Amino acid sequence: MSAQEVLQKIVEKVNREPGEVQGMNVIYQFELSNQETHQVRLHHDQAAYTEGSPEKADCTLICSQENFIKLVEGKLNPTTAMMTGKLKIKGNLSLAVKLQSILKAYQ
Repeated sequence: MSAQEVLQKIVEKVNREPGEVQGMNVIYQFELSNQETHQVRLHHDQAAYTEGSPEKADCTLICSQENFIKLVEGKLNPTTAMMTGKLKIKGNLSLAVKLQSILKAYQ
C-alpha cells in the first residue's frame, strides 16, 4: 500500500468518526525519501488529503516510505525512530506526539 493510499484511508476514517481530532486546526506534512510529499489538514472536525505541499505545515515528518508505513501500522515506535534517525520532525513537536494518538485511533 502506498503512502497516499494509507493517508486517504485515514482521512476517510477521520471524516466518519472525528472524535480524536475535534477542535484541531493543523496541517501535517509527510516528506518521504522517494521524493513524495503529502499533507493532511485537520480543520473543523474534518480531514483533507493533498499531494504536494500547497500550504505551510505546522508539523512535518521526514522519513522513508517504508518507515512511514511502519509508523502508521504501529510497527515502529516514533520515539525510537527519532532517536535512531529513521524519523525527523520539523515544527511543533507536541503536534507530532498528538499525531501518534491520532494514528493509533484510526488504524
